[in-house]
Amino acid sequence: MSNSHLRRPHSWDDDADDTRETVKLGRTLLLDRLEALRGAPSMASLRREVGALRAEVLAPECELRSPPAEEDATEFLLDHLLDDLTQIGAALTLERARYYVERLRKGVVEVRTGTLNDINLNRWKQYDDIITDSLWMIGRRDSSGVHSAGYWGNYVPQIPNQMMRRYTRPGDWVLDPFAGLGTTLIEGRRLGRNTLGVELQPDVVGRAHELLAREPGREGLVAEIVAGDSATLDFGELLARHGRHSVQLVMLHPPYFDIIKFTDDPRDLSNAQSVEAFLAALGAIVARVRAVLERGRYLALVIGDKYQRGDLVPLGFLAMHEACRQGFALKSIVVKNFEETAGKRAQKDLWRYRALVGGFYVFKHEYIFVLRKQ
Repeated sequence: MSNSHLRRPHSWDDDADDTRETVKLGRTLLLDRLEALRGAPSMASLRREVGALRAEVLAPECELRSPPAEEDATEFLLDHLLDDLTQIGAALTLERARYYVERLRKGVVEVRTGTLNDINLNRWKQYDDIITDSLWMIGRRDSSGVHSAGYWGNYVPQIPNQMMRRYTRPGDWVLDPFAGLGTTLIEGRRLGRNTLGVELQPDVVGRAHELLAREPGREGLVAEIVAGDSATLDFGELLARHGRHSVQLVMLHPPYFDIIKFTDDPRDLSNAQSVEAFLAALGAIVARVRAVLERGRYLALVIGDKYQRGDLVPLGFLAMHEACRQGFALKSIVVKNFEETAGKRAQKDLWRYRALVGGFYVFKHEYIFVLRKQ
């Protein structure tokens, strides 16, 4: 049984605890102890057994914590295992206590996953760093390893991290048509996913290659970023280089129209002549990536809104609607906060003044539209 989910690949936010203790136990002995709990004749005797098991779990030199062989080992996050034992001991009836014991036993002997990811649903509580709410309050961007905030407009690594863990398995393929400095590819390498990225600017591709070369990854894992235009590049040919014809996830983080001008290249979506032209170009790219995305798999569209001549343009929802027109069904809308952007950094007071004068609100959020290929 894989226990890789017990160690977070990197920090999620300011309050994340990446050093939570794990405990490795002998599976056979643990199952014996759980069987004794299940066979306890009374709540009093069961609670004594729970206390004894808890003491064993906390004793570094005990037999239970010395598996005779690696294949007989099972690993838990210590705080979660102790919580489970507390819940068993606090049950009001033997029937309920035995239910909790059986649930813990299943987490030892069975791996139950869905079709999209490798989350073990028999240990679902241990995935508490995977967000299932629609409001993401991220204290700061992850800057561990080779991640860099030096590229204006790249998204926080936590976004592809969460999307890949929810919608792919290790070894799956992820495509990023607006790869920038390679944030998606770095996360893919960390998580054991194969990743392909396309970036319009050759110099940015070169910098991304340098970063990827410094990020350790599993032997044989693909992390390739190429210079090109996602509006014309042959994604099928790119995949064919690696003996593939489809991907399991698309991460799509386009420019937010003209909020940031990335280049002078007319192919750059930040240079579109109008909102309508931007949406048409984005829709064409969505149609192209849809062709190589497996049916029933997901596209994550990360985008925000904008103001134009003092009025709000709901760019995010317009882009989402365009993606739906291309054959996707909307599954979820996530609202992610951000405290500052490169354009507003060190100008918070100025923007607050402008908001008061202009009657608007300063953007502190963007959207992650989770869309499923029909």
